[in-house]
Amino acid sequence: MPRVRGRLGTPYTFVAKCASTQALLAPDAPEGAVVAADEQTAGRGRLGRRWEAPAGTSLLFSLSLRPDAPPQRLPELSPLAARAVADAIAALTGLQLAVKFPNDVLVRGRKVAGILGEAREGRVVLGVGVNVNVAAGQLPGGASAPATSLLVELGTPLDRGELLVAMLEHLQRRYDDWLAKP
Repeated sequence: MPRVRGRLGTPYTFVAKCASTQALLAPDAPEGAVVAADEQTAGRGRLGRRWEAPAGTSLLFSLSLRPDAPPQRLPELSPLAARAVADAIAALTGLQLAVKFPNDVLVRGRKVAGILGEAREGRVVLGVGVNVNVAAGQLPGGASAPATSLLVELGTPLDRGELLVAMLEHLQRRYDDWLAKP
């Protein structure tokens, strides 16, 4: 169980392996529910792209949100989440990150994270994938932006649990600000 300090991240479920964390969030999961996995076998990104990562190397989780907002505002949540992920990584590592609209997080023009937001069943599910401790030789190729990992950029491994806690805190702050806007 990560050291969750806010309302996002509760209840928390961790699985060793699954097809996709998004599929494990029940339709009635409360706001703030998180499912994380050590490995996904059918992770996906925008436009049906695959998100691949060796077991034990990435931060892979989905978060259930139930915003009281008009449906036309819901697409704003993917870029909001991307910015929160970038902020959390920067706070922990000192790296300079950029967000490539709508959902990619880049370090020096290389993709380190992606967010997939899906509105369904009266909620929004945000799927987040971050290449944390992926070695250079294990990074996928063939994407529109070349891939990187925090390990490659920093030269040292990073604690995925600590990163998850930071991301949930940054997501909660940005989400609360977004909810407060009419």
